[in-house]
Amino acid sequence: MSGGITTFKKNTQEPKKKKWEFPHVFALMFGLIIIMAVLTYFIPAGEYEREVKMVNDTERTVVINDTYHEAEGSPTGFFEVFQTIHKGMTQSADIIFFIFIVGGSFGILNATKAIETGLANLSLKMANREIYLIPVVMTLFALGGGTFGMSEETIPFIMILVPLAMKLGFDSLVGTGMVIIGSCAGFTASFMNPFTVGVAQGIAELPTFSGMGVRFVMWVIFVAFSIAFVMIYAKKVKKHPEKSLMYKIDKKRDLDDSLEGQYTKLTARQGIIIGLLVATIVILAIGVIYFDWFIMEIASLFLIMGIIAGFVGKLRVNQIAESFIDGCKELIVGALVVGFAYGILVVLEESNTIDTILFAASNLVSQLPTTFSAMGMYIFQALLNFLVPSGSGQAALTMPIMTPLSDLTGVSRQTAVLAFQLGDGISNAITPTSGVLMASLAIAKIPWTIWLRWALPVIILSYLAGAIIITIVHMFIWTV
Repeated sequence: MSGGITTFKKNTQEPKKKKWEFPHVFALMFGLIIIMAVLTYFIPAGEYEREVKMVNDTERTVVINDTYHEAEGSPTGFFEVFQTIHKGMTQSADIIFFIFIVGGSFGILNATKAIETGLANLSLKMANREIYLIPVVMTLFALGGGTFGMSEETIPFIMILVPLAMKLGFDSLVGTGMVIIGSCAGFTASFMNPFTVGVAQGIAELPTFSGMGVRFVMWVIFVAFSIAFVMIYAKKVKKHPEKSLMYKIDKKRDLDDSLEGQYTKLTARQGIIIGLLVATIVILAIGVIYFDWFIMEIASLFLIMGIIAGFVGKLRVNQIAESFIDGCKELIVGALVVGFAYGILVVLEESNTIDTILFAASNLVSQLPTTFSAMGMYIFQALLNFLVPSGSGQAALTMPIMTPLSDLTGVSRQTAVLAFQLGDGISNAITPTSGVLMASLAIAKIPWTIWLRWALPVIILSYLAGAIIITIVHMFIWTV
């Protein structure tokens, strides 16, 4: 102050412009719903007739070839766009509540500090050998995908392997990649998956799991380069953490990086709880393989595990209930995003446009020269999988049409099944219409765009490998 006059310095600093942010996963999924809704005004409505058919002793609704006809147009209206969210949630309720129940069960498990302690101990014991955990874990998931079609069952493991990977000096992409890339590689090149190979071969009237030798060689190839991809990235991140695509996001995670402290030494009770978790996983595999367990049985198994773990960990009844709720809260985004993904399928089904896409694509494939027909089937199945991510659903939709088409174009039925199998499986690791993938990424707190950027090289390599394999079997192995 001078001479009673107060001067004020003018703030010449302009407010910083906020950087553009990629839309939240809910915004992304809703945007896809709007795009598909707009397309229903341009794609003519049509449908195939369908019939219930016994496929490998299971009733399945399949399309009937040569029955396509125009149907009354039913474009998705403004209000119907918003209704698809509720319908998608309803149709996927089994998966949504499966995620909540599993998440709640792990909430109880986390409250006992057994997993946290176990991970700290494992990271100490794996010092300087962390990289060797990747091929072991990925091979196990690939075996699950290749034998019993492991898919929804992978979700609980995200909650274990992401913190484990980070404690071992990697990042959340490595932890998630071990689960998703591993299981998808096995699922894609499956040699005895009943939900893809089994269903497709049943519709094509081929012996169940025939051609297993070729498929097993393919499984080894796909799993090998998938493991190599994750290991190469893991080594880079281990050496230079700042090169991680998730570096900034992972730094904000509420994860105790200390390997020493209050919970470093396992108590007897925590050891029993970890043993309970291992037993649960073993029972899960047995139930799925031998007793046809699915979502309801698996959710019940994890709930039993959570309750027993709570009592073994000396939690009070109210603590168990509160921990269950806390676990559910952690997975709200992961659970609800499944409903948004199913909303996209609702638009296609209710507008009668999915069969039109199928009819147009099959006509295009039929006009290709015999040499390229198998490749045309492969490309068609790969593109369709972005709209119909269910393996058994895509088989029931396409194989009744691809089977006679393969006979007409000089492609063996076995090759047609392989084209479906590879086309259906590869994009499962990146397609935003897959509820399982989007739920897993939401649980791992990995934005889909970062995941796509990271996984794209191995996906492109997989597509190229698939094209080479289909060409070889079409020309030299499964010839007509």
